Amino acid sequence: MFGRQNRRLRLWLGAADLLLTWLALESAYAIRSLLDFEREFYILLPAKLLIIFFSMAAWVLVALWSRVYDLTLTASVKRVIWGAARQTVLAGTSVVLLSFLLRFDLSRPFLALFFLQAFVFQSALRLVVRAAAPRLMRELATKRFLLVGGTTQRAQRLAGLVEESSDYGLELLGFLDDRPGTLTLSREYPVHPYSELPGLLETEVVDEILFAVDSHKLAQLEDTFLLCDEEGVRVRVDVAFFPHVHRRVTLDRLADDAPLLTFAAAPHDELRLVAKRATDLVISAAALILLAPVMALIALAIRATSPGPAIYSQIRCGLNGRRFRLYKFRTMAANADELREQIAHLNVKKTAFKVPNDPRVTGIGRFLRRFSLDELPQFWNVLKGEMALVGPRPPVPSEVTEYERWQRRRLRMRPGLTCLWALAGRDALDFEDWMRLDLAYIDAWSLRLDWSIMLRTVPHVLTGKGAH
Repeated sequence: MFGRQNRRLRLWLGAADLLLTWLALESAYAIRSLLDFEREFYILLPAKLLIIFFSMAAWVLVALWSRVYDLTLTASVKRVIWGAARQTVLAGTSVVLLSFLLRFDLSRPFLALFFLQAFVFQSALRLVVRAAAPRLMRELATKRFLLVGGTTQRAQRLAGLVEESSDYGLELLGFLDDRPGTLTLSREYPVHPYSELPGLLETEVVDEILFAVDSHKLAQLEDTFLLCDEEGVRVRVDVAFFPHVHRRVTLDRLADDAPLLTFAAAPHDELRLVAKRATDLVISAAALILLAPVMALIALAIRATSPGPAIYSQIRCGLNGRRFRLYKFRTMAANADELREQIAHLNVKKTAFKVPNDPRVTGIGRFLRRFSLDELPQFWNVLKGEMALVGPRPPVPSEVTEYERWQRRRLRMRPGLTCLWALAGRDALDFEDWMRLDLAYIDAWSLRLDWSIMLRTVPHVLTGKGAH
């Protein structure tokens, strides 16, 4: 099924969630008002409207973030129900936090009824959609007839996917190739020469053509593409002819007459990246405010136990190699950089510089490093946009000059306070494992993964696990 159908399903389920959330809230409010409790319960209209709109937005945003809509047709019944339960817990928690912050005195039975009914309504809807969708799609889907250009293994694979999508209205007509004949998948299909395409378009209903040919063949198909454009036939071109480029591919435009095929080896979803940045701003600002007393005490302790400033700064490489000044609490002697050459022979890392039991580290510095308290000033870097809460750790420029080519891709993501390798062993890992875990994070990045890493980082930091 093409992504357009998935987007349409998300749109309909999101609209249904808005309605069901509002219905669950109104129903819970009505039931609670009828219950014979000692305490009279009511919500003033302005507060009620705020709760309604906030709840509707929370349920849909949590669903989009956790991708529960995408599970509706493909996952097991158990996973569909679990997705609705998780959505209810997360969205319900946000409603409770809102009522706490705004000091709404909401009845606990009302909240319990609201959350329970929202879960039941949404679970029931998704199970009904899951059961009825294939039949509805067969009945309601507009048939779209497709040809596949090429007979390569990749072309046959795409043709097989078209066959599997018959419930969504896709029907395979056959193939186009320089060598006519037949080709058998689930049944036998004709292979038409490209020269017959004009006649096929006149005599057959052809909605789309999927081209999956070798790269050298594309230039020879210019007249075929022009014919499809003139006839108004939608054309899709498989980009697997770039054997080593297996990243995200999109079509962008620099101007109306300048279409550009874009290959992205790092996240480029602007909406989700904006959400990531908004999260960084809110949490870093809150952390700087709430942790200010702790940071002041740390600064005083550093100044009292060793000569030199409390804050140490260093030039690091950020997004796409941009240089910025990173801030940390000083954990070494004030002249640590001058002493580096004297202990260089003790370095145990490849490319990165790491000395076990580094003699330059002060007594309080060991404590700060063990629990990552020396990193707290980097919330300022996050607030400024030079770093993120989650991302590859920012390297020093001298390390970057020694990177192998495949390692440089880690610079394509904004550096962060924590990352995957911080959970997998921190300083116990070797340099290449750092790199591979950073690239794994970039390839699998999602807002959900960020939150998972942040939540899992807390116990690692509190226990000092893996730090030296």
